[in-house]
Amino acid sequence: MKKLLIFSLLLLALTVQGQTARTFKIDLTDESHVVCFLPEKPSGRAIVGIPGGGYSVLSNTHEGTQWSNWLNQQGIAYFVVNYRLPNGDRTRPIGDVEKTFRIVRDSAAVWGIQPRDVGIMGFSAGGHLASVISTLSDYEVRPDFTILFYPVISMDERLSHKYSCLNFLGAEGQKDPALVRKYSTQNAVKRHLTPPAIILMSNDDRLVPPVTNGVAYYSAMRNAGNECSMYIYPAGDHGWGVGPWFKYHDQMLNDLGNWLNNHKAPKADALRVACIGNSITDGHGIDMAPQHGYPALLQQKLGEGYWVKNFGVSARTQLNKGDHPYMEETAWRDAQAFKPDIVIIKLGTNDSKPQNWQYGSEFKKDLQQLVTTLNPSLAVSAKGKKAKKSKKGQPAVQAGPKIYLCTPIPAFKSTWDINDQVITNEIIPVQQEVAKEYGLTVIDLHTLFADDSDKVQSDGIHPNDKGVRKMAEIIANAVKEGQ
Repeated sequence: MKKLLIFSLLLLALTVQGQTARTFKIDLTDESHVVCFLPEKPSGRAIVGIPGGGYSVLSNTHEGTQWSNWLNQQGIAYFVVNYRLPNGDRTRPIGDVEKTFRIVRDSAAVWGIQPRDVGIMGFSAGGHLASVISTLSDYEVRPDFTILFYPVISMDERLSHKYSCLNFLGAEGQKDPALVRKYSTQNAVKRHLTPPAIILMSNDDRLVPPVTNGVAYYSAMRNAGNECSMYIYPAGDHGWGVGPWFKYHDQMLNDLGNWLNNHKAPKADALRVACIGNSITDGHGIDMAPQHGYPALLQQKLGEGYWVKNFGVSARTQLNKGDHPYMEETAWRDAQAFKPDIVIIKLGTNDSKPQNWQYGSEFKKDLQQLVTTLNPSLAVSAKGKKAKKSKKGQPAVQAGPKIYLCTPIPAFKSTWDINDQVITNEIIPVQQEVAKEYGLTVIDLHTLFADDSDKVQSDGIHPNDKGVRKMAEIIANAVKEGQ
């Protein structure tokens, strides 16, 4: 019996060790590298690990390589970044992590990774670096989900870990309020654009105050309506990582494992749908709009064969001379980097305001610019030449995303000086003209909502819960018919 037990334990040990199929190192610079752990049975998921150490050393064992066993058992590829310490030059660690994301996504097919299921996991100061990449980096190198262990979030040394702040920003940077605010990443969270996150901390952390750091990040995420979970354990102080000495070690792994299992990535071959627009797309007045706005409901109606992302930003205009031009937004850059197969454009409502429509003569040109930037094959020059015609005189079939142009829903009140007469008589005709010129599909929400004043909020502008459901249904039907 004793021999059988020993044999079973040895077999179990061999099985666990076998979960890592390959380990290797990739140099990032002369001073930095990434250690790679590929699982025996890849799930398609990957995590980039960012050890802590106050931006003065790297705690890359229990906050780094020792995570490989557990993650590889879950089928998760793991990449530990031994990044350059900033010494006041924040571009050094940021550049190393961004380069790692490019390597992982560029090599995804070879390593059995779904390139849009790549997360980041950071500890303490590494948690700050992970939050910087999650909130401030470009879409191409931004993670798809974020795991933060007892993170430094604030760069205000009065609220955070003093030496992490000094080492990251430098002594001069710490004197610059704008820089401190920018890299206090609770201020950088963006609705729809900042990836889902889980935050794990100890209540008795004496090194990095939880309330002004991890809790502040959670609050910013929740206020934006973004998906975020937070676990605060009764004790453990700071820096426990995957160390077995942490009293709540098993519970922590169970919590993290459940969160990862319930965070599903889109199917690799899903059709990508980009929803571009103003506050109606953004979800103004809809609580937890990232989960309950029209793009989220559109995702439900279209199903897993589609991947719908919300790139709406409140108050934005189609007009580039408007008070808040959409094409100057991070969301616009993200929408292009998303490389959509289908685009739903719903702009124009805010353009009807007097301060914006004074530039109405440029509305067509600006709409043309947006459309042809999304799909350059539509072949419209900056001078407004018409799209190439087929032999039958119809717009030629173009490569690139299929674009749906939504007319604004009616403005039942003139709130914020939004003018339905301008929408009806001037904006919609231009939209229809551009759609005809380029062979775009028009979804006439203005007509379809004409008798639905009960489906808008008290401001008479934004759809309520009934209204966003109707929008999602109309747009889903149009998309399905167009496939």
